[in-house]
Amino acid sequence: MPNLGGKNYNCEKELTFSIIGSKWKMLILWHLGKEGTKRFGELKALMPGINQSMLVNQLRELEDHLIIHREVYPVVPPKVEYSLTKHGESLLPILDAMYKWGKDYIENVLEK
Repeated sequence: MPNLGGKNYNCEKELTFSIIGSKWKMLILWHLGKEGTKRFGELKALMPGINQSMLVNQLRELEDHLIIHREVYPVVPPKVEYSLTKHGESLLPILDAMYKWGKDYIENVLEK
């Protein structure tokens, strides 16, 4: 089975969940996938409740896994933008399915 960052995974589902499995990562991917390239401050504003160090950590992990791209522009003040890579874009159907499932669950289970 795959080895990523020194950790062995028992199956592909476990690997996938370890890469995108936090609520913050899924929200980052959702916003970048649905709204396009964002700067750090824009992402932070879209996710009330996330602190700066958590956002930095989640972005770094997604970048390390080649899910997002970080573009640094040589200007003052520094400008950094985040966007999805091809691998990141391939996750959008999964996120769409999760969104639809959650919406259906709210409407047909929680609201009844």
